[in-house]
Amino acid sequence: LTQAQRRLWLAKVLLFVICLLPLARAGWLVQGGSLVNPVEFITRSTGTWTLVWLWLTLVISPLKHFSGWSLPMRLRRELGLFSFFYACLHLLCYLWFDKFFDWPAILHDLLGRPFISIGTLAIALLLPLAITSTDGWIRRLKRNWARLHWLVYPAALASLLHYFLEVKLDLREPLQYALVLALLLGWRVYQRGYRRWRERQSASG
Repeated sequence: LTQAQRRLWLAKVLLFVICLLPLARAGWLVQGGSLVNPVEFITRSTGTWTLVWLWLTLVISPLKHFSGWSLPMRLRRELGLFSFFYACLHLLCYLWFDKFFDWPAILHDLLGRPFISIGTLAIALLLPLAITSTDGWIRRLKRNWARLHWLVYPAALASLLHYFLEVKLDLREPLQYALVLALLLGWRVYQRGYRRWRERQSASG
C-alpha cells in the first residue's frame, strides 16, 4: 500500500470506530441500569445520530471548498451508510419496542400520525442511496448516480420535519439542526447560481 492508501485505510477504520461509539455508549448505559426509560433513550439517541451523520455528509463539500482538504470526500460514503444504519435502528426501535410488530397498529400510525409517515418517508428516500453506494452501482448508473443522490436533500428535510413534529414543545435542538441545514443548503444554492452566472458570462464573452 502507498502512504496515501494507508492514510485512507486508517481514516476509515477510525471513522468506523467513532460512528459506533454512540451505540456502544447506549448499550453500556442500558446494561448499567442507570436509565429511567431505556427504550425512549435508545430511540431518541439513534434518531439524533442519524441526523448527525447525515448532516456531516453535507458538511464535507463546503469543507473541501474552503479548506482544500480532500480526505473527507473519500469518507462521505461511509458517513452516509452510518446515517442509514442508525435510521434503520431508529425504525427498529419503533417497530419492536413501541409497537411489538403489531402491523395493524403500525399501519394506523403510518396513516394517522404525520411524524411517523414523514419519518418513514425519510428512510425510504435514504434506502436507494444506501443500495447504490457501491462502486458497481456508480459504474452502472454513471451520471444518473449523481442525480439519484440528490435525494439526500429531501431526505434531510423530511428527517428534520420528523424531528420537529416528534419534539412538539422544546424546539431548541430541532432549530439548531434547521439552522445548520439552512446554511448548508443555502451555500449549495449560491454555488449553483454562481456557476450558472459564470457560464452565462463565458458564453456572452
